[in-house]
Amino acid sequence: MGVELTLRKVIGRHVYGNLYDCDEDMLKDEQALREMVKNAALEGNMTVLDIKSWKIGEGVSVVAIVLESHITVHTWPEYRFATVDVYSCGAHTDPERAFDYIVNKLNARRYTKNEADRSSDF
Repeated sequence: MGVELTLRKVIGRHVYGNLYDCDEDMLKDEQALREMVKNAALEGNMTVLDIKSWKIGEGVSVVAIVLESHITVHTWPEYRFATVDVYSCGAHTDPERAFDYIVNKLNARRYTKNEADRSSDF
């Protein structure tokens, strides 16, 4: 996909999935999740512009706006479950690497990973 990406007018890669059997304590820790998302963006060679988070019951939602698009993580500690989206518009980025970083940090025992090509040649 690397050569193809450089020829596209608009490059968009969306990597997303569900994480199961995660570290329950990590899923509750808003500050740790914010730091994890920041580091995931760095792993994926993305530029963080802002990070917002909200504690919702025991869970947390984190939204990072990156220059290239966004990263979101939503957690349900009571089910040891999280959803993750990494969307990037930039040939220089690696959203899959950012996604995998989050999977590892949350110690997900199993997960689904999907990818959508959101590029366009017009």
